[in-house]
Amino acid sequence: MRAPRLPLLLALAAAVLVVATLALRGGDGDPPPAVTAPSAGLPDRDPLAWTPERSGDYAARAAAGLAHPLYALTADGVELAAERTDALRDDVERAARAHGVDPDTLEAIVFLESAGRPEAQASDDLAGAVGLGQILAETATGLLDMRVDLAASRRITRRMVRAAERGDAEEVERLRAERREVDERFDPIASLDGAARYLAYARGELGRDDLAIASYHMGVGNLQHALELYGEGTVPYVQLFFDSTPTRHAGAWEFLFDLGDDSATYLWRVEAGREIMRLYREDPDRLAEVDALMNERNSAEVALHPADSIDAYDDADELDEAYADGELVPLPTAYLAHHGIRVDRRMGELASHLHRDPEAYRGLRREALATLAYIGASVYDISGAGKPLRVTSTVRDGDYQEALRGVNGEATEDYSLHTTGYAFDIARDYASTAQAVAFQSVLDRLTALNLIAWVREPGAIHVTVSADAARLIEPMGVVGAE
Repeated sequence: MRAPRLPLLLALAAAVLVVATLALRGGDGDPPPAVTAPSAGLPDRDPLAWTPERSGDYAARAAAGLAHPLYALTADGVELAAERTDALRDDVERAARAHGVDPDTLEAIVFLESAGRPEAQASDDLAGAVGLGQILAETATGLLDMRVDLAASRRITRRMVRAAERGDAEEVERLRAERREVDERFDPIASLDGAARYLAYARGELGRDDLAIASYHMGVGNLQHALELYGEGTVPYVQLFFDSTPTRHAGAWEFLFDLGDDSATYLWRVEAGREIMRLYREDPDRLAEVDALMNERNSAEVALHPADSIDAYDDADELDEAYADGELVPLPTAYLAHHGIRVDRRMGELASHLHRDPEAYRGLRREALATLAYIGASVYDISGAGKPLRVTSTVRDGDYQEALRGVNGEATEDYSLHTTGYAFDIARDYASTAQAVAFQSVLDRLTALNLIAWVREPGAIHVTVSADAARLIEPMGVVGAE
């Protein structure tokens, strides 16, 4: 298989004989043991490119990296949803056995689709997805041989609404049972059977279990088209997903990207649901812990760096010590410029209120610096935009964060990932739509690899980098601490 091409900007940077020795900012003593060089350690291929050897690791990373919505958006929370789903386990196993599919997969689909609620509806339109398996009326009747009388189902549903408004719970239950007779998607047993039957059908059409699962949301026809665009026959979904990029198998990437409804990531979210159900049964304390971390913010950033697992920089002394020890690296502006990133001149503008040099607030840990450079170079390579991305905020200490809260309503009152050196903000002022789309694609890829968590703020994209992004340090020419 042809190796992904060297990102254009990295190739240009390799020709630049510039080495920036980074001196300690705002302190005394020896300079930190950190050197970055635009010409050093640059890869001859994308350091995160998919390879067959990485398939297992990348699939596991995707399940972890894309799990946050399951914790943040699942109806009633993951623990109650897992409890409801677990109560259906015997029925899940019977349906899975009947159609030769994996019961853990079927269970995870039920968790993801309906949070274990037989009456779940995607919308008020009953022609849409309803029931445990969120099956469309058209799919139910046209493919799965299920009984769906939409007119009767709608009529009974209206009566259920009126009974609920009167507070007549007994009548609601009677009507619910009546509706299940005319619309089997609301019948738990029939819905499970339909979902299992779909997986068996899709496996027959696509030839692989992973592709069958991915097609549950995307549809068999769409997945077959994506494979055609990829152009290498039937391949594992992890290969289709990670080897399709704007610069490699671009047609397949564009098709998956343009679906725009999380279809492309469905397999990984099912795997995340499987892990939630495993934790529910085997380690409920860990499930509660992860649930709490995932729900602290609008991204998984706290799960990447829980407050009790890392020493945040509380004040100027701790920040200076981190620079002196080489734990933090002052931003090398020339290096970043060669990698498509411009450092905002206003960064650290509140430093004067703390009688500090703004340079103290222009630094990152090496993992974050390497990731920032990777983002800038990749976005340039994809979009060709002449205007660099602009990084507006990097490391802070607790005192700076407190000062920021006084002037910026978006600044968190709680633990800020900026005080760890793992977070940075990139301004949302793009040179073109192409640059914005390229940036989004890189964010999506890094999230799927569980290397970052990010949120869209009014003026910036706030990115938190995992410690595991250390794999980018050497390829991106960021020298480690000695």
